[in-house]
Amino acid sequence: MLSPSSSARDSRGGAALPHLPPSVRAGVFVIVPAFEEASVIGETVHTLAAASLRVVVVDDGSRDATAAVARQHGATVLRHVINRGQGAALQTGIAFALRRGAQYIVTFDADGQHGIEAIPTLLQPILDGRAHVVLGSRFLGGTDVPLVRRLTLKAAVIFTRLMTGLRLTDTHNGLRAFTRGAAERIAIRQDRMAHASEILDQIASTKLPYVEVPVRIRYSDYARRKGQSSLGAARIAIDYLLGRWFG
Repeated sequence: MLSPSSSARDSRGGAALPHLPPSVRAGVFVIVPAFEEASVIGETVHTLAAASLRVVVVDDGSRDATAAVARQHGATVLRHVINRGQGAALQTGIAFALRRGAQYIVTFDADGQHGIEAIPTLLQPILDGRAHVVLGSRFLGGTDVPLVRRLTLKAAVIFTRLMTGLRLTDTHNGLRAFTRGAAERIAIRQDRMAHASEILDQIASTKLPYVEVPVRIRYSDYARRKGQSSLGAARIAIDYLLGRWFG
């Protein structure tokens, strides 16, 4: 079992993954999509790179120093010339990781909401042979979710269950882990935020074994300012439906 030691801490208080076996660690690629995150990307990358994880930041057309800061802190940086959206950035990063021999792929947000201690939790069901896809759930992890955000996410859970049949507690969480085989079977075509629903749609259609695991999300003032509004959530649903019907 990958149980992080409480005595080994990274700079933000998360576990530094001392018990992640070298054979597993060598095959893990962490994909971090980023758009104008220069003020926070350095700490995110530093924390991941300090645990000897391969970090791939996909700079999605940022006009600030996101790419330079990420590279300075140890990430491999891929760049989109224009801002295409988080889904496109994830697909670019996943395709790159597969070409470089990744055995396990973890998706991780740039803005500081995610802690490195979630990575062993995400990988454990895969290493146990119980799943090919592992999805983080803030509702299983005891995160204190702001009320409006909670209601929006609960509506997304109902929407996802109706559209895919998947019984989940959190459908728009950026913390995920895939085996190589699962990542090869998922192709993200939704460039923007509807990719989260599209991934779940493909998990259902391909019948990939999946589980949810508890994770915690940090709602900093910065993350709250950049979060999705209710109007944005409605747009995501429309984009998803259009892509599903006509894509």
